[in-house]
Amino acid sequence: MKIDLRKNELIHFVGVGGIGMSGLALIMNGLGYKVQGSDIANNRNIGRLKEKKIKIFLGHKKENIKKTTVLVISSAIKKNNPELVEALKKNLPVYTRGDMLGHIVSFMRNVVITGSHGKTTTTSLVSSIFTAANLDPTIINGGVLNSFGNSAKLGKSNWCVTESDESDGSFLKIPFTYSIATNLDSEHLDFYKNINNLKKCFLKFIEKIPSVGKGFICYDDQNLKKVLKKSANKNFYTYGKNKKSNFQIINIKQTSNFSSFDIKVNIPSKKKIIKGIKLPMIGLHNILNAAAAVSLAFTIGLPEKNIKVGLYNFKGVQRRFSHLFNHNNIGFYDDYAHHPTEIRSVLNGVRKVYKNKEIVCIFQPHRISRVINLKKEFSKCFKMADTVLLCPIYTANEKLRLNFTYVSFAKLIIKNSNVKLVQVDDELQLQRFIKQNAFGEKIYIGMGAGSISNWMKNLENIF
Repeated sequence: MKIDLRKNELIHFVGVGGIGMSGLALIMNGLGYKVQGSDIANNRNIGRLKEKKIKIFLGHKKENIKKTTVLVISSAIKKNNPELVEALKKNLPVYTRGDMLGHIVSFMRNVVITGSHGKTTTTSLVSSIFTAANLDPTIINGGVLNSFGNSAKLGKSNWCVTESDESDGSFLKIPFTYSIATNLDSEHLDFYKNINNLKKCFLKFIEKIPSVGKGFICYDDQNLKKVLKKSANKNFYTYGKNKKSNFQIINIKQTSNFSSFDIKVNIPSKKKIIKGIKLPMIGLHNILNAAAAVSLAFTIGLPEKNIKVGLYNFKGVQRRFSHLFNHNNIGFYDDYAHHPTEIRSVLNGVRKVYKNKEIVCIFQPHRISRVINLKKEFSKCFKMADTVLLCPIYTANEKLRLNFTYVSFAKLIIKNSNVKLVQVDDELQLQRFIKQNAFGEKIYIGMGAGSISNWMKNLENIF
């Protein structure tokens, strides 16, 4: 979509409190555009916008866009939103976040990272390596990077590292020179209807790889492997543990603080082994994310020293196995995992390094539709935990009926994951349970994409 923007436009972001929308607003503000926005409630993303003196309206009203010349809407905005209705009435140009993001990054040498899982971490790892190599990229991410306390940063170079959201198909709107596809899973089927439609979109994404760039695809992922076979465009390298990968992960070692591994490079221009890569994260899923970042960085010619330093000094992303506090030598952690694949990956990584600890997973399902579609997969993903504290579903305003009892869902988890399970009705009940059980060799991990993060942080106040 062609977008014609002038610096004297007033661009209004509807739903600016979202991580993606707030990041884009920050970048456009940094580029010299006049931006403002609105959302239903205050949050940390809005706080970061206010620090940059960006005008924010709490609540959606048509009066908010009185002087607006361009509207940008997030995918969460409904058609009856008063600001959107007013903009259409006034014949203002209305763009989705994906359209506007595509327009902004089209002026840069863009690296786009997509996938069902791991794209935020992979985007952050690429950014960390680029920063270590003094490339000073623009970064547009789906999570807050601990290194600079924000989800977006305007760099001075022509490089841009962008997380691209596949949830609504908008990842196909963003132009790129280089790209990474981390995996392809049964996710966001409320939008795609079935996994075949999702695969078709990923195929289109791979077909878009330009001749002047390169794609990097995870060869351990069976769905992506099948998609690759159908692609006429072969301008990509593969990475993973698979022996046929162009960048093969070998010699993996994991401790409670670090993962280390080597990468065997097998590409036409070079065959070698990059030894002694260290990453301050645990879990095979994060090693795969790091391998994607290494593959890209090595291919574009960044020195191995910078690649290793960028990974070794990685400060992490908020809500990715983030340590919150300790009490009685028990660690309390917060993680964004809300899909069975993500939950299984995190728990596998934790079990690898905390062999003798009781792992307690505090799980808050996110969206009724996801629980309905993936009920069986959810029931099997907690096998590496000892106990599950099952919280009520965070509905994200979905009005669907569950069609089965929550108790039967709990029993299915007990049966298929072989765990102890406690149903928790609300935050207060969770606090009571934790207070009574904060002893012994344990680790507590909160998981979910809803309010569970705040619940976990608030636990520190009960001791």
